[in-house]
Amino acid sequence: MDIADKFIEFFTQKEHTFYPSAPIVPDDATILFTNAGMVQFKDIFTGNIKPPANKKAVSRQICIRAGGKHNDLENVGYTARHHTMFEMLGNFSFGDYFKEDAISYAWEFITTILKLDKNKLWVTVHNKDDEAFNIWTKHIDQSRIKKFGDKDNFWQMGSTGACGPCSEIFYDQGSEFDSSDDYLGGDGDRFLEIWNLVFMQYERDKNGILNQLPNPSIDTGMGLERVEAILEGVDNNFKIKKFTTIIEKINSLEEKNSGPLSSYRVIADHIRTVSFMLDDGVLFDKDGRGYVLRRILRRAVRHGYLLGFKEPFLYKIVDTVASTCLWHKLNTSYIKEQIMLEEQRFFKTIERGMEIFNRELDRIKENSTNIVFDGKIAFKLYDTFGFPLDLTQDMLREWKITLDIDSFNVAMQEQKDRAKKSWRGSGDDKKDINLKVLIDKYGINRFVGYKQIQSSSKILALLDENLKLVDTLNSDEIGWIMLDDTPFYATSGGQNGDIGVLKNKAKIIETKKIFNINISKIKVISKIATGDTVDAIVTSRDEVSKHHSATHLLQSALKIVLGDSVSQAGSYNDDKKLRFDFTYPKALTESQITKICDIVNGMIFQGIDNSTKELTLKEAKQNGAIAMFGEKYGDMVRVVEFKNISMELCGGTHVENTSNIGSFYIVKESGVSSGVRRIEAVCGKSAIDFANSFMIENRLAKELLKSKDLLQTIEKLKQENRKFKKELQKQDKSDNDMKNFDVKIINKVHLIVSKIDKGDLKSIIDEAKN
Repeated sequence: MDIADKFIEFFTQKEHTFYPSAPIVPDDATILFTNAGMVQFKDIFTGNIKPPANKKAVSRQICIRAGGKHNDLENVGYTARHHTMFEMLGNFSFGDYFKEDAISYAWEFITTILKLDKNKLWVTVHNKDDEAFNIWTKHIDQSRIKKFGDKDNFWQMGSTGACGPCSEIFYDQGSEFDSSDDYLGGDGDRFLEIWNLVFMQYERDKNGILNQLPNPSIDTGMGLERVEAILEGVDNNFKIKKFTTIIEKINSLEEKNSGPLSSYRVIADHIRTVSFMLDDGVLFDKDGRGYVLRRILRRAVRHGYLLGFKEPFLYKIVDTVASTCLWHKLNTSYIKEQIMLEEQRFFKTIERGMEIFNRELDRIKENSTNIVFDGKIAFKLYDTFGFPLDLTQDMLREWKITLDIDSFNVAMQEQKDRAKKSWRGSGDDKKDINLKVLIDKYGINRFVGYKQIQSSSKILALLDENLKLVDTLNSDEIGWIMLDDTPFYATSGGQNGDIGVLKNKAKIIETKKIFNINISKIKVISKIATGDTVDAIVTSRDEVSKHHSATHLLQSALKIVLGDSVSQAGSYNDDKKLRFDFTYPKALTESQITKICDIVNGMIFQGIDNSTKELTLKEAKQNGAIAMFGEKYGDMVRVVEFKNISMELCGGTHVENTSNIGSFYIVKESGVSSGVRRIEAVCGKSAIDFANSFMIENRLAKELLKSKDLLQTIEKLKQENRKFKKELQKQDKSDNDMKNFDVKIINKVHLIVSKIDKGDLKSIIDEAKN
């Protein structure tokens, strides 16, 4: 049993619920990647959602720190413990146990289960947290407990909100690591932080005042790779088995030459990160998460270049990566395909880019008075040759040369101005509204729309167009409504939100979900007030459900035709169309499109029942259900299954039987970005409209062809007629010799008189006149 398994078993025996690793792409616009174990519980800690029935949790979380303010990229390969991807083991209490138990559990696990030498353990606490200090004295001599201030031992999520003191556990690796920065919490390698216990006991208000929380909580994290290094008896994370296995694979590839150890470590770290990011649906792109993925891979390629690799090689290491993380099954065939394509793109330009880089480097070496790399050249490497800025900075770091970042930024801005582009933001589009007031007052309202599209509902709250709470809305006003029981499905999972009516009261324009509250935008017909009972009726459901179910069938058909490496990269469906984005490296052929269309229609014609059920997330995954892109799941999930065809975790609405979909047509296949294709399709009524339109167009085309054929026939006859006339002229010339014609003059007018038996009279006369 490995360390992680022991950790999970230890805490589940102490009645903690196990939560598997959440996606590394979080449902949180404030961060690029899941960078800590507590991210999947953030809404619980902030009070946006209620804690689960069991308020004790344990998790094993994959974390990425390679973007935003949490960025360890530049240190990877040069230090003993920085990684772009690492695993965090954590135990949590959502208002259940507090400091006494949290400290006791941590000490018991590391000394009894892991059997770490107590004489090598040190602890830090906040200098004002006497409670934690006194608890620790029950387990460790107080001489080994150190007090620090806010900078080292106080945790907070932001300038306001939940916060509290923390306590850290350190392992002393020995005096041989002594240096000026070797102290508890320092950057040296002697004292290794292995566990952080956060005591979330305060809420900081906008004035900076700390108020005691009514239900203090616990958030802990233990770095798996650091503990593995201790137990394996090595002084560097890159010496643990999971990394040495990958480094040995790199070493075994024939193309490489010898090179710096740091390059092996960078490649080993980065190929793990790239593999997990691709597996979680991140795609190579020009900005956002896709850009972070691209720069990590290109940094690894550049270090491979230093080792002598001149063609794609990273994809050859993916199977080895998979062998080191058997607890998480990676889609290796897809990952290798995507990595190889991206490597090929970069290797096409890296040679030329390195020539330009080295030329500028030589200029700097010759001119000892100016040891700054030209930012304009760095921009050219970025813009023309695909060198991420931090890759260039990383290369310069080896030569202790700085970059003129100001001139780089000027060149970047000039390009933006020329292209008239603006940055694409990743901010949250939710309005600035304190919906927590509604949660506290009413809780989360109930969606009843799975089984009915009409309900008699009470108005819990009304909001005006600016999302401020009001008591009434009058005729022609726009606002938002929260019903106690709502049949209106809120936009999520790619499905467009329901529209409809509040009978004789208002039109439902759209429906959204914010903090799990289902609210609908309305245009008022006659005055409504908080507390009124209304008849809520959905008018858009059938056609939307047909397109959503067809999306599930389409994904299955794509896997049949293109292979299991296909994975969803986004979707959208409403009452008129569906759109499905999926990972695939090239355009589909006409025969592939036809086959996919035929398979989906075959599934429809089979008339397969929808057997939707609710399961625990663990049960759903064990049964083989696949998750929809970008969705966040709780303990219980809806599993939408069309037997032997499709089984997915999905909160959307669906048809009861595939035959209800009617028919399915693919109307367009196109590229979205590198490695991502898009299919647009129609079904139900839209499919009938599409077919009718196609038939009309086909009929018109046939008529047009007929008209074209008639015109061509007429022109052909004219050409034949002209040819026939010329032949007659040749024959008649000998029979009608104009020289023998009689010429008479009558009243001074010359008159030719002759008898013509045959031939073209006009031609004969013209010749005679000449």
